[in-house]
Amino acid sequence: MQLSQAMRTACRTASTVARQNACWLQEQMSPYFFQALADEPEALGTLVREMTLLQHNRHLILADRDKSLIIACVDEPGSLFNSLQRVGDRDLSYAMFSHSRNPMPGMSQELEVQRFEFDCKPNAAIIDQTSPPVPASLKRCIVSELAHIAPDLPRQAADKLLTILWRNNPEQVRMSPPQRTAWLIWLFERGNASGGLFLDLRNVEHTGIKETRLLFAVGNPPQDDFLLQLVEVFNRLNIGIRRAYCLTITNGIHPSFLGTFFIRHRGGQELLPETTLARQLQQELCNTQILDNRCHTYREWVTEGIMSGDDAALVNAFVAFCHTNLAHNRPDRFGLEDVQSAFHAHPEMAMQLLQLFRARFDPALKDRDTVYQARLKEVTHLIQDYNTGHRWLDEIRQTVYRCCLLFISHTLKTNFFVIEKQALAFRLDPTYLRQLGSEFTADLPETLPFRVTFFFSRFGHGYHIGFSDIARGGWRTVIARNQDDAITAANALFREVYVLAHTQHLKNKDIYEGGSKMVLVMDASGLEQSGPGHENSRLYKLQYGITNAFLDIFITDNGTVRDQRVVDYYGDDEPIEIGPDENMHDGMIEAIASLSRKRGYLLGVGIISSKRFGINHKEYGVTSTGVMTFAEVVMAEQGIDIHQAPFSIKLTGGPGGDVAGNCLRILLDDCPKARIVLVLDGTAAAFDPNGLDRNELKRITLQQDLDGFDSTLLGPGGLMIFRTGKRMEGLRELHRKVERLADGTLLESWVALDDFYREYASLIFTVEADLFIPAGGRPETIDGQNWQEFLKPDGTPSAPVIIEGANSFITPQARQQLQKAGVILMRDASANKCGVISSSYEIIANLLLTEKEFLANKERYVHDVLKILKKRASDEARLILRRWHEAAGSQSYTEISDLISQNINSFYHRLFQFFTSRPELCLKPPYKAALLRHLPQLLQTESRFRHRVSRLPSKYLAAILAAEIGASLVYTSNRDEDFEEMIRRHLARVSA
Repeated sequence: MQLSQAMRTACRTASTVARQNACWLQEQMSPYFFQALADEPEALGTLVREMTLLQHNRHLILADRDKSLIIACVDEPGSLFNSLQRVGDRDLSYAMFSHSRNPMPGMSQELEVQRFEFDCKPNAAIIDQTSPPVPASLKRCIVSELAHIAPDLPRQAADKLLTILWRNNPEQVRMSPPQRTAWLIWLFERGNASGGLFLDLRNVEHTGIKETRLLFAVGNPPQDDFLLQLVEVFNRLNIGIRRAYCLTITNGIHPSFLGTFFIRHRGGQELLPETTLARQLQQELCNTQILDNRCHTYREWVTEGIMSGDDAALVNAFVAFCHTNLAHNRPDRFGLEDVQSAFHAHPEMAMQLLQLFRARFDPALKDRDTVYQARLKEVTHLIQDYNTGHRWLDEIRQTVYRCCLLFISHTLKTNFFVIEKQALAFRLDPTYLRQLGSEFTADLPETLPFRVTFFFSRFGHGYHIGFSDIARGGWRTVIARNQDDAITAANALFREVYVLAHTQHLKNKDIYEGGSKMVLVMDASGLEQSGPGHENSRLYKLQYGITNAFLDIFITDNGTVRDQRVVDYYGDDEPIEIGPDENMHDGMIEAIASLSRKRGYLLGVGIISSKRFGINHKEYGVTSTGVMTFAEVVMAEQGIDIHQAPFSIKLTGGPGGDVAGNCLRILLDDCPKARIVLVLDGTAAAFDPNGLDRNELKRITLQQDLDGFDSTLLGPGGLMIFRTGKRMEGLRELHRKVERLADGTLLESWVALDDFYREYASLIFTVEADLFIPAGGRPETIDGQNWQEFLKPDGTPSAPVIIEGANSFITPQARQQLQKAGVILMRDASANKCGVISSSYEIIANLLLTEKEFLANKERYVHDVLKILKKRASDEARLILRRWHEAAGSQSYTEISDLISQNINSFYHRLFQFFTSRPELCLKPPYKAALLRHLPQLLQTESRFRHRVSRLPSKYLAAILAAEIGASLVYTSNRDEDFEEMIRRHLARVSA
């Protein structure tokens, strides 16, 4: 009604031409156009009066305010793309585009009207329960329409989704036809149900006009010019947008994009579903989740028509894989720019490698192996003959191309041909490392992994490396907040994940899963000014997308990948368990578990540990239980009862973290005379020679990071320096420092960046304590170059006992040197193994108990697991000390730790092969008794649970038996007596 009145007013007060314009608009624009501008009568009036100006100008501004922009323009290819470029980095909450059906009066071009709104709601506004509800009459109309569109959608779920739409943009819900809002709810639900990416293309008819409608939902879309990139796809495929309605909303955690596009091919080509053009459009739109619109391949190749978007994304994956495999040992020669230039400077070579990859993995290609072998031979010769006359560059680029060739030839399965993906996944045969050559693997452990899986996404990439068939280990995401951090982290990425996975394998000796690790590097550059919300959104997008890609290639039926678009050269089930690690939040843990169950992975929710249906590491301090048990045993060896006697301790890792936080909790609760002289985390360092205030530490432990410590409670000689809260003085970056002087004065100062890092980094080396627990921090903090700094001027260590709570905090070389200097050092593979043991028992609970049963018995089950953890840690700590005394110091503590792991893993490997070849033995005496001994008491003693053990997959039965028997043989055996018994049995057998 308001719009009609505005039109009548315009016709009554304007010129004859304006009245003609008004009549033309009523005839030529869709009825939805007027509904979309019902709240903008002034803009519509301006259009009626001024439309003729478009005969001489390409644009007409109808409204330009802080939160809205409405433009009328001449329709021409790229007009919308150009407008979006002018919008720039303003966050779009709503966009509407509409075209006339015919050319404007006196012109050969049609009218295009574009409306943009910039009113994205904060997450807090969406979860605010006091916000006004949807009007009852409007809600009834929408729900009625939704009942026709999605009759199976539960009413409660529909109400929740409608509420989210309403709280984000009540005006659009109020103005839009109920049917369109109902379709939005359906699209929103489909996007959530399909893992955050959903596309629906179908032909529709309205008022006698046939149209192609595309609905596109993206959970947590890329934050940089996402709509601009979508429009570029339409332009590149010569597809015009006739009308569109696009919303960006938030569910209170992360944003979602909901787009409705009415489209047609400018050349008249049909856009029917299942046509080649439709499939290409779907592929390119989904590929926006992976292809960064700022990268070279997009700007120089895709937009110029040299290659498709999915090929460009694959080239970027080639670059990332080659860089990370070559740079960790030779960063000077194979830096990121060197590897990029190998592809960017020679797109024809990139094309050859792309064609080879497609020949190996295109599921629709007939006689695939013959085509692949012919191309492989051709590409191999091209690389061997590569010669531009620049010997230095040629050698570098030949190495890069050979690495890429190994990548293609050793990939066993990939989700590249799955359209609805948000990341790429490549499962490789790890023997490619042997062919890569020792020049590039000399800095890695000698043991070859069982599997290597490479992941690539728009904002990050990384690896999962496992050292056995059934494997488990943590997933950490390194957040690089600037380009220097991103390149540095990527340089060392492959070595980091390889070493961590190998260490994990040594650590996993007590359980049925071998070791693995997953590490991603996320590029968060440019987000520092946007706040933690944007960084978390990118983190969730990366992790959820990688999880979906992981499931694309590891969900199997009878050993073969379920999705027929994945060509599978491996052909077996792969039970891979993941634990949370650095930058893995509780909400994402639950989301990964839910997604795994929904998509049908063989482990279900058992894919990941530390969830609600599980044992949260931070809540129960499982890793720290093992670390502190090691500390208790080793310090007792030195004559110090940590529960009764005074001693001093320094830690890295903050009070808010899992391992360090729970170590602090145990120290504060159970060690009343402990002086905690130094704590250092990513936010601050706090030192007090008389011990940091225990009450203040207790207040922030497991609640805040160290920068929350009240510095006024420092004692004489104490100090705090802060990484957070920096300030700029001209071009100088300054950091806050607080000191308590000997006379009691509290002095605050600001130190330059160089001075800050010098002091911050030196504290872990120079502060003296009886015990040092590195329970957080980056790998290789203490290495072969700086280990001497840990020694005092007299050559003795600043801490005589080190219990490694953090993985790979100290390098192998540094460990050996420190032990030669007298340090008693318990390495990570032994001291912090209890976290992964706990996770193993969590997965057993997932396999044997329902969620309801687990939650009903959770505290008892956790109590049983904690008893197991303390025993496993105590057994190994005492065994290491006993063997050290037996060796009279000829072997170091870490060498003994490694030998124990190798002994158990060797037994495990032989036993696993034995039981997998004889599965009928697993549930017969005495093997079943051994199998039950491995389980927590609840599962052993409750008959209703004990009987379920027989339901476990045969691989799991074999693995549990192998782990239990292998560990028992090492921890409880007497080597001389066992050897004598073995000889006696052998002689008895051959004499019979």
